[in-house]
Amino acid sequence: MKDLPTDSILALWPWPAVSVDPSTDRIVAANPDAERLMDRPLAGDSFLACLDGDPGDLVVFADGVQHFGRYWTRAFRLRLPGGRNDPCELAGTFHDAPDGPRLLIALISLDEMQARQDITEAGNLHRSGLLEWKRTQTFFSELERQNQLILDAAGEGIYGINADGQTTFVNRAAQEMLGWSAEDLLGHDTHAIIHHRHLNGDPYDHRDCPIYHSFRNERVSRVEDEVFWRKDGRPIQVEYVSTPIYDGQVLAGAVVIFRDITERKENERRLHDAMAEVDALRDRLEQENAYLQEEISSARSYYDVVGQAPAIQRTLKQVDLVAPTEANVLITGESGTGKSLIAAAVHKASDRRRRSMIRVNCAALPDHIDSELFGQVRRNGRGSDKAGRLELAHGGTLFLEEASDLPLDFQGRLLDALRDQTVVRVGDDRERRISVRIIACTTRDLSREVQAGRFREDLYFFLNVFPIALTPLRDRAEDIPLLASHFLSLACRRTKRAEPTITTGAIRQLESYHWPGNVRELENVIERALIVSTGDKLRIEGLEASLPVAPRSGPRILTEQEMRAVETENLIACLRQTEGRVAGPGGAAELLGLRQTTLYSRIQKLGITRDQWARD
Repeated sequence: MKDLPTDSILALWPWPAVSVDPSTDRIVAANPDAERLMDRPLAGDSFLACLDGDPGDLVVFADGVQHFGRYWTRAFRLRLPGGRNDPCELAGTFHDAPDGPRLLIALISLDEMQARQDITEAGNLHRSGLLEWKRTQTFFSELERQNQLILDAAGEGIYGINADGQTTFVNRAAQEMLGWSAEDLLGHDTHAIIHHRHLNGDPYDHRDCPIYHSFRNERVSRVEDEVFWRKDGRPIQVEYVSTPIYDGQVLAGAVVIFRDITERKENERRLHDAMAEVDALRDRLEQENAYLQEEISSARSYYDVVGQAPAIQRTLKQVDLVAPTEANVLITGESGTGKSLIAAAVHKASDRRRRSMIRVNCAALPDHIDSELFGQVRRNGRGSDKAGRLELAHGGTLFLEEASDLPLDFQGRLLDALRDQTVVRVGDDRERRISVRIIACTTRDLSREVQAGRFREDLYFFLNVFPIALTPLRDRAEDIPLLASHFLSLACRRTKRAEPTITTGAIRQLESYHWPGNVRELENVIERALIVSTGDKLRIEGLEASLPVAPRSGPRILTEQEMRAVETENLIACLRQTEGRVAGPGGAAELLGLRQTTLYSRIQKLGITRDQWARD
């Protein structure tokens, strides 16, 4: 081809093509197809003027042809007569001409290329449709020749109907699944016999039947969840395919291939129910794990009861007595005496120890107390169902910490749930059975709270089945050395420090203190002493010896009612100062050092109204 002149080469190309001088961008020659495409002679014209595109892309195209020998691009559109601007593909190669190299470029219309591709695909579809039609015609010809042996060997049910809906053939599997014999079905309206009503009993209009749609619309119908009726009146769930039958070019009816999926659907339903139960259990376990992680992160540094004093031994005997029973337990004592520890000991010694002990701090309940304790269901498909603390405690123990701080208006609902052992989630109306044992604790005298009208009497008697009163640390000073040694070992283990010696002087210093914070305060004192001790001896700092008990002529002892009055006046004064603002910087909760939820609960419990703090 190198020896042929440019005009001869262009004439051989099957596409519109031009020869371009790359140094001048001039068309040297063009074949007739190119000139017909552009509707004008092209020799001498600028090649770039025939295109719509970036001139830089033409330089890139020419470099590509020079580098690779052959190259193509679709970066340009042809400027055709009549203002048309058609997409094109430029395919080029270099040719050595007597007067220098020439760039031979084919102008391939993408619209024409797509049209040829569409024609090719249509031909393929047509050929495949003919083949499919021939296979279908062959298959149904065999059916028309009553090849019943092949039909009876099939595991699926197969029957045919003509254009009038009458049964033309039925195989053995279909007869066994439906309970109808061939004599019952042949020549009769199959739709009226096996497919005449829905599972709920509603009539199944033949106009809605996918089987009839097969030959009315001349298309294959696939149904995955339908009902056929047996001769004995029992429904079976089926999936089937209905395919139109042709006799030559005439639609003759349809053939239906079906299988009984009743057992599979039942297994799917059972699996769905089982998975729903598994999901519910998983959600519950996830919530329990989240709760336990929260408990672990805030757990105390000791897990066993330490002490040899008669008072603590008496408490342990009470734990041994009540733990194996299902009796509710009410633990009372000052703050820091170990009420949570005794509650955990009762739970661990009970038959419910394999389940969790779920703690509810009644003094710090959130505003959404109902959903926190009873749980809630999703609304409008958003969020997720949440089990409340009572459900999480199912099979285990519910520990009501500071039960005296329960809001009065909530105590009745909680008592009903605990007494009936049922809960109803917020947003739901279904009762859920629970089995929960109650352990409650409080620093207050609940009997006085009942007399003051702040605690329900029936809830008090429900909780106070087996009372355990804890002795303050100052009344069992003989346990201080044991507890101090125990706390020191735990603190050293946590901080990975060598354990210093507790001297006799340090023990005397600890025993002389009155311990208003009880065991919890002792634990904090030991940890603080370990931090400040730099030698091999434990140094107790910031602890003053207890003062002698004040004589009877000293300050007057306030009653619980008087203390409540003082607390009320103090809270009213704080609200006046903050102009009723509870939360946020400078709010009453911040001034009092309380959580805002705790303060809201206390305001409600004390019955403080806006009129009291807003008065002039």
